[in-house]
Amino acid sequence: MDEQNKDGIEQQQEQTQAEVKPAGRFIQLKPFKFIMLMFFTILITAGLTIFALTFGEKKVVEVKVPIERAEFTKLYEAFDLLKNKYYKDIDDEKVVDGAINGMFEALDDPYSDFMVKDEAEQFNSGLSSSFQGIGAEIQERNGFITVVSPIKNSPAEKAGLLPQDIILTVDGKSIQGFSASEAVALIRGEKGTPVKLTVKRGENAEPIKMTIIRDEIPVETVYGEMLDGNIAHIQITSFSENTAAELEKMLADYEGKGMKGIVLDLRQNPGGYLKAAVEISNLFVPEGKVIVQVQEKDKEPEITKAVAGKKYNLPVTVLVDSGSASASEILAGALSESVGAKIVGEKSFGKGTVQNVAPLKDGSNLKFTTGKWLTPNGNWINEKGIEPDAKVPYPSYASLPYLDPSLEMKEGVQSDSVKAAQQMLEVLGYEPGEADGIFDRYTERAVKKLQAANGLEETGILTGDTTYALMDALRAKIKADDPQLLKAKELITGTPENTEETTN
Repeated sequence: MDEQNKDGIEQQQEQTQAEVKPAGRFIQLKPFKFIMLMFFTILITAGLTIFALTFGEKKVVEVKVPIERAEFTKLYEAFDLLKNKYYKDIDDEKVVDGAINGMFEALDDPYSDFMVKDEAEQFNSGLSSSFQGIGAEIQERNGFITVVSPIKNSPAEKAGLLPQDIILTVDGKSIQGFSASEAVALIRGEKGTPVKLTVKRGENAEPIKMTIIRDEIPVETVYGEMLDGNIAHIQITSFSENTAAELEKMLADYEGKGMKGIVLDLRQNPGGYLKAAVEISNLFVPEGKVIVQVQEKDKEPEITKAVAGKKYNLPVTVLVDSGSASASEILAGALSESVGAKIVGEKSFGKGTVQNVAPLKDGSNLKFTTGKWLTPNGNWINEKGIEPDAKVPYPSYASLPYLDPSLEMKEGVQSDSVKAAQQMLEVLGYEPGEADGIFDRYTERAVKKLQAANGLEETGILTGDTTYALMDALRAKIKADDPQLLKAKELITGTPENTEETTN
């Protein structure tokens, strides 16, 4: 029995061993087969992937960068093609800047502009207390750089640069198609250095060549004088951060001297900060009345009303011309529609939009239009301007062209410059004979009279200091016989001014 049990046990062990062996062989083979299977799977997958990338759909290989916004697909494609297929290496930064410039050009908005770092620095310097240049506000219009207005007492003003002049070349280089920022970069420069401009004035006139010596341009924005009858004549040349404070100080001084009326002179004022125009308007507009409305995209106009504070409840007239733009027009519109002030002069420039400047990380700037502004009555003056209540043009001699002091005009010379000089001499009472552009003995005699009046050597030749003396005398006459200012004063006092011309 024990042997049977023993045999039974042995048989059970043999059966157990016989059952276990196949399982042992399966465990040993399974990992190897698995590994081999994975190896061949990976190999086949890699082969299929390479085949697909090489011979598959074109769209597979064109996805080179992750595109988060579909509208930039074309831009990425264009950049990649240039980067890989252009015949030489491209300047990545320059190409990207060019793409941004293209965006702004596509807006067809002369007041929106992309400024690279250097241009942005020059733009920002124009908002500081001073900068070095010729002192003229310019803008790009229809592919041309147009003068909005020269700054008071600047080299540009003294050289005779006028609103609406088109600058064709700078130092012999054509600037047609340039942005305003690009043109400024060429025109500005170190104090004491010359810049040569070719300027077109009017439709059919010959281009004018002028050399202007750059200078330090102080950003003084408020000038004043007390006229007869205690009428304050206050000229605001631009709207900076401190303009309102400058004006308040001057008005307080004149108030202490018995000021009875105010002529606000905004001629050739290209504008500036909207805030400054609102602060100045608040000195005259009664509390609660509208100063300006600003309307942004898809929004209702935001209305700015006058608040409590010091008010000057005196008769006011406002002088404007074709160089009065933007913030100047905001102030003129506010005083006209909310105060009843009379506007005198010529139609204003017509800039009815508001811009914002956004700096980028690399120092460049984006300046772009964010909305339009409306007068208190809801009028949009963009490209239309403000029509004066009393239209008074400048005298024709105020638009005579600049004379280049480096030119020598003497007997026998015939040119347009000679004709302009003869017209100036005639206006000043020096009797140069017929203004026909021919420098004759009568013109020579007139030049000698001019030289004698200014303590210069009587050569009869118009050049250098003699040319400067002629233009300075004409500028003084324009100021003394200012018909627009005389009319503005007349509307305050009710007394017509004597506008008879005088000669010296």
